[in-house]
Amino acid sequence: MYARCTRLSEGQGLSHAVEIPVWALILLCGFAAVTFASHFLFPSVRWFFRKRAERLVARLNTRLARPIQPFKLAHRTETVNRLAYDPQVAQAVIDFAAAEGIPEAVAFETARRYANEIVPGFSATLYFSVATRAAQWLSRSLYRVRVSGEVAALDGIDTDATVVFVLNHRSNMDYVLVTWLAARQTALAYAVGEWARRWPLAPLIRAMGGYFVRRKNLNPLYRKVLARYIQLATAGGVTQAIFPEGRLSRTGALQDPKLGILSYLIADHDPDAARDVVFVPVAVNYERVLEDRVLIAASTKGAKAFRLRWWMVARHLFRHLQLRVTGRFTRFGYAAVSYGRPLSLQAFLAHDHDDPTEALGQALIGRIADVLPVLPLALVSEALLSGAQTVAAVAAHLDTRRVALAQAGHPVHGARRPAKEAALIALRMLAVRRAISLDRPEIEIHPDWRPVLSFYATTLP
Repeated sequence: MYARCTRLSEGQGLSHAVEIPVWALILLCGFAAVTFASHFLFPSVRWFFRKRAERLVARLNTRLARPIQPFKLAHRTETVNRLAYDPQVAQAVIDFAAAEGIPEAVAFETARRYANEIVPGFSATLYFSVATRAAQWLSRSLYRVRVSGEVAALDGIDTDATVVFVLNHRSNMDYVLVTWLAARQTALAYAVGEWARRWPLAPLIRAMGGYFVRRKNLNPLYRKVLARYIQLATAGGVTQAIFPEGRLSRTGALQDPKLGILSYLIADHDPDAARDVVFVPVAVNYERVLEDRVLIAASTKGAKAFRLRWWMVARHLFRHLQLRVTGRFTRFGYAAVSYGRPLSLQAFLAHDHDDPTEALGQALIGRIADVLPVLPLALVSEALLSGAQTVAAVAAHLDTRRVALAQAGHPVHGARRPAKEAALIALRMLAVRRAISLDRPEIEIHPDWRPVLSFYATTLP
């Protein structure tokens, strides 16, 4: 098919028809539309949404205890450029090119690719209007959420200090729970592993302020780019959340800290700087960890990564929806969050340490352990594994252990209930999962579920 166009002959005022293929006409119209949009429409749309975002941030900063810092609000491309042209990164590019025997231009593009991979693109609208509300709904719909020690931990911190929340890593629900709880204070930036670098998770997590961290195939150039991003964000006052254990606990116990991010913070810290860095230990615990069977399997089989398949997730979601629709769903018990004593980096480094990074990691893990929440199901699991076979014996164990742990300073949840009532609730949760049998004179543990009970018993301090 052809389209007929008309043109004037030069000097004669006569018009002639010119035939061109329809596909060429469509292509020309398409190019014209794109040119118009890129020069007139897109800038106007971007300006409109930018103004709305600025007004939202201004309103948020009037009510947030720690306002959102300009570094976090910078355009993603600007931050990538700033990181790529950072003097320390530039020196790392030269060293990397020399070590690998490649042109510096190639090494620079590699550094820029790393920066583009790491840097988030924060959206205040998505974070506060959508994500925090969804996180609150999901947390409360799955668990009875309990928080302790928040006011005492946060109220005394200098408003100019950079706050870094340091959490133990129990479940992927940690991200959801902490995002909601911290939204009353500020917006968090947090490190996310390679598992989330897939569409549609990757753009969503970037918009939430998450930055991606590789767990393997590291090299000095990548480490320098990552270190400089964390250091620039910290110097800019961006509130962060880190998981020093590095991965989910496979056994339920606290793990030794991984020191990568902590070492970056210490290496760039200026003791004479006006802005201090204050670490806030946060201990998280659940009566039911959603991934418990997967974590246990990874521990016993020596797997380095989860064997969590899409069909497993789909099966559990379908089962969950069935329970919701039929009204048979009950929440998974407590999700408890406890804040510990803050630790000033300036005050910590004022004392001599043979290895400051190692000492800081151990101190933070220790402060998390000091405020680890105590939950009824963990105590019941401990009682059953120690030989208790009746409800009365389990209740007696709860009575004794709750008093001792409360005296040690741990938040003990469910303590207002009589021990027998608390024991029965936890036992029924285990019976619903077919971990135990309650319909006999003596409680019977199903052999396949002993590792699960051990997992929860190990979460106790």
